[in-house]
Amino acid sequence: MAFPALHSLKVNYPDSQLWVAARGWVKELFQNLDYIDGVVPLPDSAQLKNILCSANMIKKYKFETGLLFTNSFSSALLFFAARIPNRWGYAKDGRRFLLTKTPSLPTKKSPHHHVYHYLDLLEGLGMTTLAPELSFPVPETVIQKAVHRLKKCGVHTARPLVVFNPGASYGPAKQWPVASFAQLGSMLQNTFRAEIIIVGAGSEMEIGRSITSLMVKKPCVTMGQTTLLDLAGILKAAALVVSNDSGPMHLANAVHTPVVALFGPTDPQITGPLQQPSAVIKKEVPCWPCKYRKCPIDHRCMNEINPEEVFTICQEFLK
Repeated sequence: MAFPALHSLKVNYPDSQLWVAARGWVKELFQNLDYIDGVVPLPDSAQLKNILCSANMIKKYKFETGLLFTNSFSSALLFFAARIPNRWGYAKDGRRFLLTKTPSLPTKKSPHHHVYHYLDLLEGLGMTTLAPELSFPVPETVIQKAVHRLKKCGVHTARPLVVFNPGASYGPAKQWPVASFAQLGSMLQNTFRAEIIIVGAGSEMEIGRSITSLMVKKPCVTMGQTTLLDLAGILKAAALVVSNDSGPMHLANAVHTPVVALFGPTDPQITGPLQQPSAVIKKEVPCWPCKYRKCPIDHRCMNEINPEEVFTICQEFLK
């Protein structure tokens, strides 16, 4: 969701090099953007020893300005320890003293998509922003690699390819029940002869196994077997993606594959698909939005989404 702001940043500083400091596992996404000049990989943990080690690495590049899209104290400490002269970002998490320029936080009365949170930061710093468009170019070689992988998995790639993303790193509160995914998959197979591909992290493998166990025609499960660029290739090759509120949902939207997004405890006006082709399914329940990672009651926000209504929306994209 930061891609539009990064693009606008490059437009404001066309003669400057734009580098991204990000966790190592996402670096290939940024490396694939032509307006990004380089990536500094960061460790997953924000422990002090990791911050100081990363700061020493960043210091060698002699960056003039560091712009923080994150709101954490640790990220500001990283740029401070790296001795970047200009450190810009929102003064959140008690970090004002670590920053040299802190624009005012925007006051929005209505829900505001998170893409605009980053664009507002640039505007608060006096920059001009482009109209937001979420776009991630997928090289043809990456798409062909994805197709080859799917064929090895037994997928008939001439049939409609429907990708399920049934996990969500946020927690189980965001996850549609596995039985519902399985029922939807069977309906799509029976009606459209669709090939079902299940994507996700290796830590979500049990979800994939559970869905598979409930389906007569077994889907292709790629969980834990793909990099993010590999995943982008699979999403681009697909005719449709059905996903919980998660990173792969946004990546599918960025490669312009139709997305049916299933929302529970979170607000799609803030983190939903930014653009068409997409559809959002969310139930009006009295406990929404709770933002719990694990539902303490009956998970009604997700349980009340039935496979038949999701199938009806999927049909519109598969006609």
